[in-house]
Amino acid sequence: MSHSIVALLVFLVVSLSALLGLYISTRLPDHHLSDDSMSAIKLSIGLVATIAALVLGLLISSAKNSFDAVNNALIQNAANMIRLDSVLSQYGPETGPLRQTLKRNYADWIALIASNDATRDARLDSPAIIGRMEEFGRGIESLQAANDTQRDLKTRAKQIADDVFTARSLALLRREGTLPRTLMFVLVCWLAVIFGTFGVLSPRNGTVIFAFLICALCASGAIFVILEMDTPLDGVIRVSTRAMREALERLGR
Repeated sequence: MSHSIVALLVFLVVSLSALLGLYISTRLPDHHLSDDSMSAIKLSIGLVATIAALVLGLLISSAKNSFDAVNNALIQNAANMIRLDSVLSQYGPETGPLRQTLKRNYADWIALIASNDATRDARLDSPAIIGRMEEFGRGIESLQAANDTQRDLKTRAKQIADDVFTARSLALLRREGTLPRTLMFVLVCWLAVIFGTFGVLSPRNGTVIFAFLICALCASGAIFVILEMDTPLDGVIRVSTRAMREALERLGR
C-alpha cells in the first residue's frame, strides 16, 4: 500500500473520530458533561496525548536516522568509487578494462536507484548484479603485482571495493523501512481516541469542525513524512543521487 493511501486512511480515521465525538456529545446525559466530568476526561486524555506526542517524536527521529544513514552510505559510496578508480589508475594501464567495468556497473546502479520501475526491488538483489560484483572482485584479485607499489595498490583496491559493496548492502537492507508497523497502528488508534475525545468536549460549529480537519490533516501528514523517510529509496522523499552522478562523471578520467 502506498504511503499516500496510508496517510489518507489516517486522515479519514482521525477526522471521523472527531466527528463521531461531536455526535456522541449530543447523545450523552447532561451530568456526563458536567465540569467535574470534563476535568477528569481532560486529565485522562492529556496523558494519552502526551504519550502519543512522545511516540510520534520517536518515530520521526527514527525515520530521519534511517534516511540519513542511507543517504550518508550512498555519499560515502560515491567517494569510495572515486578512490577505487584512482587506485586502479595508479596501478597501471592493465586495469583499464576493470575501470570501464566499474564505471558501467556504477552507471547501471545509479539508474536502478533513481528508477520507479515496479520490478526495481527484485532487480536490486538479482543474481546478475551480485554476479557482476563478484566478477569485479575476482578481476582485482587476478591482478599480477610486479612490485611492492602495485601490491600495496592492489590491497587498497580490494579494501575499498569491500567498502563499496558494504555501503551498497546497507542501502538495500534499509530500503523496506525499519519502523515497526504495530507501533504505527497503535499510534493511529491513540490519535483516533484523542480526536474523538476532543469532539466530545467541543461545541458543534463549523469553526470547530474545520479546526479538527486541519489538525487531522497535520497528523496524517506527519505519518506520511515518517513513512517516506523510513523508505529512503522510494516515494516522494527519497535520497538524492546527485553525489553519485558527480562521482560517475569523474570515473575513468
